[in-house]
This record gives sequence, C-alpha cells and structure tokens, in this order.
Amino acid sequence: MTAKKLVLKVGGYAGGLSAVTLLVWAAGWTGAQVLATTIFLGFILGTLLFWQFRLGFAMLGVLALLATGVLDVPHLIEFASLDVILFLIGMMIVIAFLEKRRFFEVMVERILRRVDRRAWHLLTAFMVMGAVSAALVDEVTSILFMTAVGLQLTRRFKLDPVPIVIMLVFATNIGSSATVVGNPIGVMIALRAGLTFTDFLRTATPIATGVLLLAIPLSFLAFPGALRSLALALREHRERVPIPIERMSRRDFRISMLVFGVTILGLVFHHPLEAWLGLGRNSLLVAVPLGAGGLAILLEGAGARDLVERKVDWWTLCFFMLLFASAGTLRYTGVTGRIAEGFLALTGGNPTGLLVSVTWGSGILSAFLDNVLAVATVIPVLSDLGQLGHDLGPLWWGLLFGGTLLGNLTLIGSTANIVALGILERDEKIHMSFLRWLRPGLIVAVPTLALATLVLWMVV
Repeated sequence: MTAKKLVLKVGGYAGGLSAVTLLVWAAGWTGAQVLATTIFLGFILGTLLFWQFRLGFAMLGVLALLATGVLDVPHLIEFASLDVILFLIGMMIVIAFLEKRRFFEVMVERILRRVDRRAWHLLTAFMVMGAVSAALVDEVTSILFMTAVGLQLTRRFKLDPVPIVIMLVFATNIGSSATVVGNPIGVMIALRAGLTFTDFLRTATPIATGVLLLAIPLSFLAFPGALRSLALALREHRERVPIPIERMSRRDFRISMLVFGVTILGLVFHHPLEAWLGLGRNSLLVAVPLGAGGLAILLEGAGARDLVERKVDWWTLCFFMLLFASAGTLRYTGVTGRIAEGFLALTGGNPTGLLVSVTWGSGILSAFLDNVLAVATVIPVLSDLGQLGHDLGPLWWGLLFGGTLLGNLTLIGSTANIVALGILERDEKIHMSFLRWLRPGLIVAVPTLALATLVLWMVV
C-alpha cells in the first residue's frame, strides 16, 4: 500500500468515525449509546478499510467496550454466539478431512466430464449447485463445500480463484433465501412471523429462483476475464490428453461418503429429528457438525491434531466471536431501539413505502453490519408496525430478501462472505480489499434486490 493510499484510508477512518459520533451525540443519545456506536463503527470501518488487520480492530474494539464499562464479561460471553462458532468448527474439520482424501478433487473431475464443453455451462452448474445446497442445508455449509470445489477447479487450471469464489458466494446467498433452513435470518423471520416451510416454498423459492437466473449472467458480466480464462483452459484441456487423476481407494471413498452423508442428512433433517427426540430447537443443528467432526477426527487417527490445528480457520472464528459480541452491545445499550424509532418515522404508513424502506433499509444494514445482526435489529421494528395495524405479510419477505441479496454487496454482508474470504486467505494467501468486492457486488446485488422488490410489490 502506498503512503498516499494509507493517508486517505486513515483520513477516511478518522473522518467517518468523528462524523457519526458527533451526529449521535447531537441527537441526544446516552453516553453508553454514543460509546457503543463509536466503538462498533470503529471496528466496522477498520475492517472495511484494513481487511487483513480485521482481527486486531475487533480485539481493540472489545477492549474499549470492556474498559469503558459499556460491556461486561457475562454479556460478552452471551453475545459471542458460541453456537455458531461450534457449528463452524465442526464443519471446518469435516471439510479438511474430505479435502485430505481428495473428495472434492474427484467431484470436480466428475463434473468436468459432464459439463466441460463451455465455460458458462460449468460456472452455471457450480452456481446452481451452490444455491441448491444452501437452500437444502444452510449457507455456511454450502459455501464451505462449494469453496473447496471451486478452489480445486482453479488450482487444476491455474486460474485466479477470487472471481470463482465470489460468484459461488453470490449464488449461495441467493439460494439461502429460498427455504426456511437456508439462512439463520430465515429461521428468525419464520419464528417471529409464524411462517412455515410451505410458506417459504410458495413465496420465497420462486422469487429466489428468478433472482438466481438474473444473477448468473450478471456475475459473468462482472467477471468477463474469468469467463474467458476458464474457456481457454477448458479448450486446452479438451485438446490435450486429460491430466490423470489418481483414483481414490475404495476404502477412502466409502469413508468420505460416510462422513459427507452423515453430515448432510443430519443437517437436512435436524428439525424433525429434534421434534421426534424432544430436543430444544437447533440442538442438532450444532450437534451434527460436532459429531461429524468428532467422527472425522477418530477416522483420521494420528494426523487428527494437525487437521484441527492447521485446517480450522481460527483467525476467522475469533473475528466472528468478537463481531457478534460487539454488535450485541448495540442492542444491550438501546442503540437498536433508537434506530427502530428513526426507521418508523421514516417509513410513514404507505404500504409501498414501507415495503421499499424495509427491504432496502435492511439490505443496506446487512451490507455493512452482517445480515443476521441487521435482521435481528429490524425485526422489532416490524413487530411495532404490526401493533399499529400495518399488514406485515410483504414486509417479512422484504426483510428476508433485503438481508440475503444485499448481503452480496460487501465482503462482510453475510457469514458466507466472511467464511469464503477466510478460506482464500488461509489456503491461497489472497487478501481481499473492500473495493475489489464492491464493484461486482453492485453489479449483482442491486439489480437482484430490485427484481425481488418488484415481484413482492406485484404479487405478495
């Protein structure tokens, strides 16, 4: 980074932080609310402008919250979302186990044998796979598997992995809006709105399908160079004798399929199993990845310690814990309540205005806050609107699509984004900048959310 860029970034950081602090102070917020907002914004701006040092900003942010008394240790632990962290640990162990046995390499080879005539066929197949797997399981599981598959493809042909991974993230976030189990925000909305799995199939799935059909060509438009490079590599691949891929042993194949199958089936059917066993909601959603990870460790034998120490992305997991803890402080100090009051004043009572405001407002929050935290912030606003007699039907769907689709806008817009970038940093030593993601994010996220908003306005 040049000295000029560094000065501009530091100036933007200090200027943005000062402006927001003065704004909320002038609005009459309490001292704790001003501190919580300033510290959290410092964390977020530092992450956006200096992505590779995000964990340092996160740690300093939590230090400031604890040192000023805005947050205490019991609430830090409560807000850290350890259930999400345990889920990710288990899934990362499973992915590492399968990667070591070349499970994803074999998967890519089999896909190439079927859809390798044109680059856009292959990328379309990958994006559809990412969307469908996110809808059936969840976005984090999907992006872990699909990033591993995408990296196998780019390593095979010596391509830049960034465009492929970003396209897979786009498809994963879109697919996660199709069903209630695709994304944590779908679960939150279903619980608060009383929506069923069938309601999602009837309303969200068709819209998500239409959005995906638009997002695929938009992604190709955003990354024309990646499409050309892959097309050239595939053409050379067809003209040459295919690179021999060492076959998996029958034992490794059976073991890999066992671990993969147990994980996927457990995640798909976790909810009915919880009801049948009388367990608390989402108990098996956390337990299945941990159990599958434990099985992988036992099967790995002597190399298990190396699997956990080197392949689990502890950097990203620590960042997640501190991000969740810092954002939880906003609700703890009443900042989200202040935001809700301003949101209510802005929307007024017009149904179309409410739909557009909720959809795009939640989307913008998701892009810069993380969609789970943004949706958790907006849900109380909708509850207040319902008590005032407003029809919440379209607004719940607007909240869903705002959070998932505009989560594609920035590199911290959703959990899937951050997980994928963590894998790129760990395995490919690639550090993503905010602007490198923003351009394709604008090309895909804005038109797809516009389409979803139009359909909701016309149909719901």
